[in-house]
Amino acid sequence: MAIPTYAGKLERSWYYSYRVICALIFLFLIGPILIIIPLSFNVQPYFTFTPEMLSLDPAGYSLRWYEEFFASEEWMRSIKNSFFVAICSTIIATSLGTLAALGLSRPEMPYRALLMSILISPMIVPLIISAAGMFFFYSSINLAGTFLGLILAHTALGIPFVVITVTATLSGFDYSLTRAAAALGANPRTVFFKIMLPLVTPGVISGALFAFITSFDEVVVAIFVAGPEQRTIPLQMWGGIREQISPTILAVATLLVIISIMLLTFLELIRRRSERQRGLAPG
Repeated sequence: MAIPTYAGKLERSWYYSYRVICALIFLFLIGPILIIIPLSFNVQPYFTFTPEMLSLDPAGYSLRWYEEFFASEEWMRSIKNSFFVAICSTIIATSLGTLAALGLSRPEMPYRALLMSILISPMIVPLIISAAGMFFFYSSINLAGTFLGLILAHTALGIPFVVITVTATLSGFDYSLTRAAAALGANPRTVFFKIMLPLVTPGVISGALFAFITSFDEVVVAIFVAGPEQRTIPLQMWGGIREQISPTILAVATLLVIISIMLLTFLELIRRRSERQRGLAPG
């Protein structure tokens, strides 16, 4: 929003100062990303900018580490594991989280606040505590070191995001639509799939994307629960930093940043589409 023409000197000073402060905070937040991306094209096996890179000499840049990533069997296996685990956990978390949100949105639901607190507790409890608890529990039922155990662990981490986003979508839901459909003879299944689900789809998709990103980028729980055959991308990066520092990790990090940007862009498009459908001006 442009500054009004009648604004005084103090208002104008704050107007520009506020934007400078926001720009500095934004630069502080994305600074590590801005450093990682060019370093991933370093021709030398260093984590620092070489004189050739600083002088923008083409000889100082290379796709060497990206080629090493795509040629590595370990990295390819880890990225396949990441997508497999993230997709499976997202499907389960979205299904369970949506059903939970539908129940919690009902005014007659008893103990709503208590149940909501329990469902979103994985977001509040320190991740290291959740990971340790999952490890001891899954070890007792022989799920530690299995894909099923890792998928269920990531599902528990993703459900809170689905519950929150779907519940927020349902907060403005007009339940007179469902009552009208029931009065016209529609059964509960038809009411859900034909009326409720289309209206809450943006919230469901948003929660699913957050659950996917959470699973795809998660490393702490994977360290405790995953075995050698379940190494994901973040776990492979963690092991690479500890065992063999290579700029390949920077190339992988750049690819993960690109994936995250694509998912968040898709999420923003879904949000704007939802606002247009409700007659709101996208903001």
